[in-house]
Amino acid sequence: MGKTLIIGCGGVASVAIHKCCQNSAVFEDICIASRTKSKCDALKEKLSGTTATKISTAQVDANNVEELIRLIGEYQPDVVLNLALPYQDLAIMDACLAAKVNYVDTANYEPEDTAKFEYKWQWAYREKFKEAGITALLGSGFDPGVTGVFSAYALKHHFDEIHSIDILDCNAGDHGYPFATNFNPEINIREVSAKGSYWENGHWVETEPMEIKRVYDFPEVGEKDMYLLHHEEIESLALNIPGIKRIRFFMTFGQSYLTHLKCLENVGMTSIEPIEFEGKQIVPLQFLKAVLPDPSSLGPRTKGKTNIGCIFQGKKDGKEKTYYLYNVCDHQACYREVDSQAVAYTTGVPAMIGAMMLLTKTWDKPGVYNIEEFDPDPFMDALNQWGLPWKESFSPKLVD
Repeated sequence: MGKTLIIGCGGVASVAIHKCCQNSAVFEDICIASRTKSKCDALKEKLSGTTATKISTAQVDANNVEELIRLIGEYQPDVVLNLALPYQDLAIMDACLAAKVNYVDTANYEPEDTAKFEYKWQWAYREKFKEAGITALLGSGFDPGVTGVFSAYALKHHFDEIHSIDILDCNAGDHGYPFATNFNPEINIREVSAKGSYWENGHWVETEPMEIKRVYDFPEVGEKDMYLLHHEEIESLALNIPGIKRIRFFMTFGQSYLTHLKCLENVGMTSIEPIEFEGKQIVPLQFLKAVLPDPSSLGPRTKGKTNIGCIFQGKKDGKEKTYYLYNVCDHQACYREVDSQAVAYTTGVPAMIGAMMLLTKTWDKPGVYNIEEFDPDPFMDALNQWGLPWKESFSPKLVD
């Protein structure tokens, strides 16, 4: 079907690459490129003999546009799947634009020096991508990603208008460490320590970090404490779901995680301001990342489940309606299948599906789009086929 250049070789990339190799009718040929080529080579060796997909590897600095353009020129992919860091989105988009090749990512651009993630930088590329005749698919992970597809599906099949969306992200996995993050510690801690916000009546309402707490009884998981955070898909859904009045995002955290995080914050370890240490400039949060367990090492230790989904309230045929769409994923089942825990799995599978939508031209319109701007049905079918089956409830408990 086509050639895919995958940039990045961390936990999420590893899952996406495993899934591409399971889906070799579409992903006939992939190139794994990363700053550390040895990681790409090790994954290629592990997968060789298990798949019909042809795998090659390359070394690339994802911050270097010229290097990226050169690699794209040599490999000639049909799509570039960006599974590097969000700081590198714009460099990779620039390279795709220069080479006129489709682009997919899982998280929106975030400048390295300010913990501020919003879509304005990537949306600024809309006209350029349209003129080049190529597609950029933004946010093809789970949240953002599947949550946007869920929203488009709910609007298409269950509502005339959606008034509120509550996105609930529960990770009830236990890895046995006193403190560790389930995905990149830098991104995770920046997200959690930032001010919260939600969308209501056409504008943002800002909250203090972890100020708003709710307890929710998650299907197949049980009662968990969850906290309101700012999350990037709120911004695009507010734009793309007509009639929306309120969107909130909640994520679960255990007390031990929050206590450790508060202590680290209090002593300055979560800061992104450089400090001088023994004659060198270091960023405390990057140093903390180096001493914490690598998220990709948590797979064999993590037990329990994730439950991520959206509760919708709105109207259908003039009547009030509620609808809950969610996925439950088992950490150990993910590890048995692709050597990874469920947090990376729930992002890596939709990344593969998003690339598949563009490779097969199932989704095909030039420009820069968030995932909820396409027909959700083929993506929803693919979730059931490739390991993230969804469930629905028509009488969910609501979040007050």
